[in-house]
Amino acid sequence: MGIETSCDETAVAIVRNGREILSNVVASQIESHKRFGGVVPEIASRHHVEEITIVLEEAMKQANVTFEDIDAIAVTEGPGLVGALLIGVNAAKAVAFAHNIPLVGVHHIAGHIYANRLIEELEFPLLSLVVSGGHTELVYMEEHGTFQVIGETRDDAAGEAYDKVARTLNLPYPGGPHIDRLAHEGEPTISLPRAWLEEDSYDFSFSGLKSAVINTLHNAEQRGEIIEPENLAASFQASVIDVLVTKTVKAAKEYKVKEVLLAGGVAANKGLRYALENRFSDMEGVKLIIPPLSLCTDNAAMIAAIGSIMYEKGKRSTLALNANPGLDIEK
Repeated sequence: MGIETSCDETAVAIVRNGREILSNVVASQIESHKRFGGVVPEIASRHHVEEITIVLEEAMKQANVTFEDIDAIAVTEGPGLVGALLIGVNAAKAVAFAHNIPLVGVHHIAGHIYANRLIEELEFPLLSLVVSGGHTELVYMEEHGTFQVIGETRDDAAGEAYDKVARTLNLPYPGGPHIDRLAHEGEPTISLPRAWLEEDSYDFSFSGLKSAVINTLHNAEQRGEIIEPENLAASFQASVIDVLVTKTVKAAKEYKVKEVLLAGGVAANKGLRYALENRFSDMEGVKLIIPPLSLCTDNAAMIAAIGSIMYEKGKRSTLALNANPGLDIEK
């Protein structure tokens, strides 16, 4: 059983042998947070309290299992919103205690990476490009359950930049899908910066790009000019994708990986998916795996997938398990 409550989705899944999804139930809170333009932690926590039991029972019903069929419970320990994490952690501890089931606390981003194992078995060494609202990372893996962060964002994550640019364009929350849609309707005619950082760095930075978009709009308004939002969205997305894909290709070659995985909520971005497919289509010896849209956003099947690996490696959590919003994937 996987349980995920790190942000604004209450999710429970039942997965057999780490790869076969028997159920994957997600209760989204988007409508509740939309009017605020972003996730409100206190509201998210309250919704988790209201939904967790309902979602858990529905997941077991769909999978047609009882607690006697569950070998272990994997739950997102962190990172995430501390109040939201606590709901999932305490629900998992309660079920584990009541039914004497082993408990495994797992890392949320590791879950996103292992969503790909629900599609096909992983081959090592591999590289994962993690792109979400709070994270933009390149993670190198030599074997199951080991993670080495070789590149990460120094300021805004890509998903965060998408949401801020969308807000500037008066697009509804969450902004990422709306920017992606607009980008396909326009042309990248506006010159925007690309932050490559140091020559040998795999880190990312999108704060400057976000500021450049805002300044471009404000300057145009002051001059009485009209900028087509479709072209601005296309130009912004082209800049983000260029940096993400170029650094991923370079790292894949340097680390001589067999596979490249795409992971995280922004993995649902059509422009990014197409660009990666295009660049890796003729790269010999490197397979690209991109999860279906249903496994890109937060879900519990991915938590069960990484949980099964950690369970097999002997990891167990005690009932002292607590939410850890700053959990380090490498540790």
